[in-house]
Amino acid sequence: MWFKNLKLYRLASSWNLTAEKLDELLSKEAFVSAGAAAPQSVGWVPVREEDARFAYSVGRQILCSYRTEKKLLPASVINQFVKVRALELEEQQGFKPGRKQMRDLKEEVTNTLLPRAFSLQKDTRIWIDPVNHWVAMDTASTAKAEELLSALGKAIYPFPVEPIQVNLSPSAAMTSWIASEQPPANFTIDQDAELRAGGDQAAVVRYVKHTLELEDIQKHINSGKQCTRLALTWNDKISFVLTENLDIKRIAAQDILDQPDHQMAANEAEKFDSDFTLMCAEFNLLASGLLDALDEKRIAQAA
Repeated sequence: MWFKNLKLYRLASSWNLTAEKLDELLSKEAFVSAGAAAPQSVGWVPVREEDARFAYSVGRQILCSYRTEKKLLPASVINQFVKVRALELEEQQGFKPGRKQMRDLKEEVTNTLLPRAFSLQKDTRIWIDPVNHWVAMDTASTAKAEELLSALGKAIYPFPVEPIQVNLSPSAAMTSWIASEQPPANFTIDQDAELRAGGDQAAVVRYVKHTLELEDIQKHINSGKQCTRLALTWNDKISFVLTENLDIKRIAAQDILDQPDHQMAANEAEKFDSDFTLMCAEFNLLASGLLDALDEKRIAQAA
């Protein structure tokens, strides 16, 4: 159940909701499939099928899950049917359909095909940490993160969350780390990186599973490029890719999940709780270490 990505936000110290109250609020916005004629349905679902809670808590850590159901109806299929209908209409009226008629035809065809389209459901998990003041989303998409924040704000108004702000930009920091070969304490540099020049037609150099040779790196930096993506490992436990937007992607736990004390769970429920507890503890340390290195502005904590 470990997250593969982290979109991090700061939970303000004004947060005072219990997991029980949060569960009640999210249940009012529960997911309900809108049926065959709807292109999309959204809402909150229980984190585990065996547990009815919308706000799943272990200790003071909370996990929530937001579901999106979309109909798979490719534009090429719609356009194919619209073309056939347009030809039929042209024969009936003696002239080609105008713009408004084509828009109406497209809407008509879409509504006709939707009940026959396949549905795709995707759940995105959100971790809320009232102890260390995190809100973390398992997504690499800014648009999805904004959708989730909007959904949280609809269920919990106002939702006390702030974007993370740092004094040292991730790009400047990563460039410094690879140029000096000195990452922050407890972090090591791996073999994936991207360096990008400024301007509209920016030159890009990517290293994929390739040793970052200092001489080559320095040449690129001297030519005006900055590091925009860098693979790192925290404390020999968690590997990830950091981006210039402070996104944490491609998270991979190392051997910490194979430790004997972690494998002693008696059943699936215990293993899930153990995984969640371990993930929260390790992610908190990773995020804290990373933001310390970037000199975080702790504005949210004064809220």
